[in-house]
Amino acid sequence: MNVRLWVLVLWLFSTVIGLSQESSEAEKHAAWVRANYSKFEYQIPMRDGTKLFTTVYRPNWSQQDFPILLSRTPYSAGPYGAARYKKVLGPHPEFDRDGFIFMFQDVRGRFMSEGTFVNMRPQSDPVNESTDAYDTIDWAVKNLPRNNKRVGQWGVSYPGFYTSCAAISSHPALKVASPQAPIADWYWDDMHHNGAFSLQLAFNFFSIFGVKSEGPYEKWPKPFEHKTPDGYQFFLDLGPLSNVNKRFFNNEIAFWNELADHPNYDSFWQSRNLLPHLKNVGCTVLTVGGWFDAEDLYGPLQTYAAVERNNPGIRNTLVMGPWFHGGWLRGKGDFLGDTPFDFPSSEYFQEQVMLPLFLERLKDGPAADLPEALVFETGANRWRRFAAWPPKVTAKALYLNPDAKLSFRPSKSEKGSVSFVSDPAHPVPSTTEISIKRRREMMTEDQRSAGRRPDVLSFQTEVLSEDVTLAGPMEMELWVSTDQTAADWVVKVIDVYPGDEPVRKVDDTEFSLGDAQLLVRYEIFRGRYRKSFEKPEPFVPNQVTKVPIKLPDVCHTFARGHRLMIQVQSSYFPFFDRNPQTYVDNIFEAKAADFSKANHSVWYGSKYPSRLKVGVLNEEGL
Repeated sequence: MNVRLWVLVLWLFSTVIGLSQESSEAEKHAAWVRANYSKFEYQIPMRDGTKLFTTVYRPNWSQQDFPILLSRTPYSAGPYGAARYKKVLGPHPEFDRDGFIFMFQDVRGRFMSEGTFVNMRPQSDPVNESTDAYDTIDWAVKNLPRNNKRVGQWGVSYPGFYTSCAAISSHPALKVASPQAPIADWYWDDMHHNGAFSLQLAFNFFSIFGVKSEGPYEKWPKPFEHKTPDGYQFFLDLGPLSNVNKRFFNNEIAFWNELADHPNYDSFWQSRNLLPHLKNVGCTVLTVGGWFDAEDLYGPLQTYAAVERNNPGIRNTLVMGPWFHGGWLRGKGDFLGDTPFDFPSSEYFQEQVMLPLFLERLKDGPAADLPEALVFETGANRWRRFAAWPPKVTAKALYLNPDAKLSFRPSKSEKGSVSFVSDPAHPVPSTTEISIKRRREMMTEDQRSAGRRPDVLSFQTEVLSEDVTLAGPMEMELWVSTDQTAADWVVKVIDVYPGDEPVRKVDDTEFSLGDAQLLVRYEIFRGRYRKSFEKPEPFVPNQVTKVPIKLPDVCHTFARGHRLMIQVQSSYFPFFDRNPQTYVDNIFEAKAADFSKANHSVWYGSKYPSRLKVGVLNEEGL
């Protein structure tokens, strides 16, 4: 039985056994919140007169002063009405029991707040998300009874972006901000990866989030009906991106139209890049991310780096765990997809990291024992504490060599290549599972089925005689050619397990990873942007050229007895859109006739040294 089927069996077993208990605990906590907190609703005025709807939950078991915990969101501060309560108020239930004044706010233009909503509102706007956060905090400390004049803010994903905004020129009362999976630059986070469009994610997100609603409203619009559970088939049948408005959106999704009008990294996107503005941060910052976050792996790493670079001397901590998007608060973190992590990493974060830091900064609790960077080392499955991120490493390179070999030693031959046919009509699936939505498990999925396709190239090392730990950024220097004028390039870093891998046991369920090829990290690159993301250009047919592909950071140990593999392909569908492989100025305007097969070649040797530049962690890197 394969790994995924064992995981399904495990999930079904744990669901049947634990559902009743979990439901009972959740109901008990919801009842406890209802009995121990009083709820209030306010319209808080901003400096331009716009009023933002805000719900406040205040502990009613004590007359002491409590700190304020703020979350600003475009996803609804509801339920609405003073008699209707959230079931959990804080990032996790222990926050509720410890006692905070919880504030939830609809950002301007969303749900019950006044004003006009702007996606990733530029900081250049005179009234922006930083000023709204400042005004909200200022109002709260001056007007909410029994508050101790200290505020913390947190949020995951889009609310993580709003938390980052609050830290900019932060209000003096803001003592700690925790942007978690924060959007930093929407061109690089959710919407694109190196220019390749995140089709499945963007289409599904904006088909609901992008629907315009007039005036105050309490409910989400009706979900989009795909009329099939098969995402691969749905988006294949969609055809070119130019069909989206014709068939489904009818030009009514404003931000989709802006996406289509701005395929390159132009001023539209650059104005929405928050990273250069992360300055004058006066509070403690705890940035959190997941190594297997399909939406926002770029955001937390770059947010931490920008805060560190622009605000020397402040307390700035990075936490990266083995999690999907928000998994540190929405799961145990003991496994994901085909990959086990051996213990509940999410509980460690909740109990030993986030709550202690907020208690320290907001309630004068004991000093939280946190390093500069707390990073989960996948493969070895343990937490590592670093004085800096990236840590000190030895720079090395893994070279693509003849006969599908991968080695830290370059090929002795001058040049060589291996070719494959890329057909947009039959793109490489981004997951083997049938799913209409983006599967978080795809980030750790077994790649054996992909490796058996003729349009996927695999290069692997010999069996490792000792552990190899890669840490920090990675960059692929890929030398390629194509007989067409456009191409995408996908690079996957894979941990290949030995065939005699011991049987594992999780919650009384046994499964084996024998010969598994587990995905560690991947990245896609739209080849037209190999020289500039602002000014794309076509490939010259059959001319060898270098494509530089920056992969997200990593901290992974390839254990002794394993192999390290790199796969190269030209599609990853439907998570990313299909490249027509015939150059057009704007892929959103491509027609069916523009899509064509292509003969792609990957080159290696001393003249064209395709290689993955990595950092190998030594003990001095601790």
